[in-house]
Amino acid sequence: MAKNITPKEKDYSQWYLDVIRVAEMADYAPVRGCMVVRPTGYAVWELVQKHFDDAFKETGHVNAAFPLLIPQSFLSKEAEHVEGFAPECAVVTHAGGEELEEPLIVRPTSETVIGYMYSKWVQSWRDLPILINQWCNVMRWEKRPRLFLRTSEFLWQEGHTAHASKDEAVEETLRMLEVYRHIMTDYLALPVLEGEKTEGERFPGADNTYTCETMMSDKKALQAGTSHYLGQNFAKAFEIQFQNRDGEMEFAYTTSWGVSTRLIGAIIMTHADNDGLVLPPRIAPVKAVIIPISTSDEKIDKELMPKAAELKAALNEALGGRFVNVDTQFHMRPGDRFFSHLQKGVPLRLELGEKEYAAEKLRVVRRDTGEKIDIAWADAPTAIPALLDEIQRNLYNRALEFRLANTHRAENMEEFKRLLEEKGGFIEVFFGGSKADEKAIKEATGATPRCFPFAHAEERGKCFYTGKEGARKAIFAKAY
Repeated sequence: MAKNITPKEKDYSQWYLDVIRVAEMADYAPVRGCMVVRPTGYAVWELVQKHFDDAFKETGHVNAAFPLLIPQSFLSKEAEHVEGFAPECAVVTHAGGEELEEPLIVRPTSETVIGYMYSKWVQSWRDLPILINQWCNVMRWEKRPRLFLRTSEFLWQEGHTAHASKDEAVEETLRMLEVYRHIMTDYLALPVLEGEKTEGERFPGADNTYTCETMMSDKKALQAGTSHYLGQNFAKAFEIQFQNRDGEMEFAYTTSWGVSTRLIGAIIMTHADNDGLVLPPRIAPVKAVIIPISTSDEKIDKELMPKAAELKAALNEALGGRFVNVDTQFHMRPGDRFFSHLQKGVPLRLELGEKEYAAEKLRVVRRDTGEKIDIAWADAPTAIPALLDEIQRNLYNRALEFRLANTHRAENMEEFKRLLEEKGGFIEVFFGGSKADEKAIKEATGATPRCFPFAHAEERGKCFYTGKEGARKAIFAKAY
């Protein structure tokens, strides 16, 4: 069964697709660039979604739903926005057997239609802030699709808020970036790097974009989530005006922020191995699987299955959910049963054979390390949750160590090119160049500025590309 997966060292792109296939995470749809998220993949997304949604509500946000179709004229109201998204838009020109008076855009993002609605809802400073999120699908016509990472249609959340002051809007933008960091770090085991995007990497129409960047196991960067301070750009385009406390009319300050099913791709490329998927326990739909093993049908029916059901109930109660399953694939050999769960990334395999039954214990096998541990039945409700927490920490620490080991420093363009070619990964530099400089660097090396990391916000030095003094510390990398 292991031969079903191409080793990542041989062909990383094929390895990634093979892991998705054997883990039954997704499949290709009949429309090019689109995908079907299979039940295993969707179950992971549901848990990711739940953790984010809980965090959004804790910070005062509420969910709503806005339309899929947006009048084409809306996009043209914000020039930078339409320029950024026009090449990716899918356009509806006919409906009901007739040509439409105005073409409709299948939403690539919802700033425009939400801005229109906010202009109807806001009259006074008392109507602010508006803190709304929606979970939905969007479409951006993708020329080079890759499952989860870049598909024409994908699932995501997009938060949109409106505020009475710049300070409040900037605070909101950074607050939501911190929410992203917290969930990505503590639940997805992704050691993200927070920072500010360069001018050339900003969201179209934003005054500023902030990002969570993470390193995949091929040393490329992935933008895991972004939060945008939109200033008054969209408020002016859609006339989101309010009467302030002094009785004067003023434009609102808005934000937007989003994460998508791309995070599942990040989880796969950060944690999976040549045997298949590896899931952090906190976003694993099945955290442990109990596998009764015997050649005797009588022992299976009278001893092993009743005990497995009892242990399942006790462990699910300890874990606070339906996270433990019992494997009943008795038509398969034990090794194949083990491997089927290994490929799907189940964090713990709990073997219950005749010897284990006699000794009143479980043989526990960790997915992250392959380590085998014997745990007594009576200890399982406390030992299994503790072991899952240990796996969660190990996956995070392993990914963090990988990122740190593959982060290098360059003083000039020559050194930058050499490090990128010989070692790859993240390249730390001082950068004070323009959008044109960013483009030239990308054309010469394939690398883009991922962010100015918050962790190095106070550092200044000579720009590695232009030689200008007073440049900020930046991270460059080849990216997805």
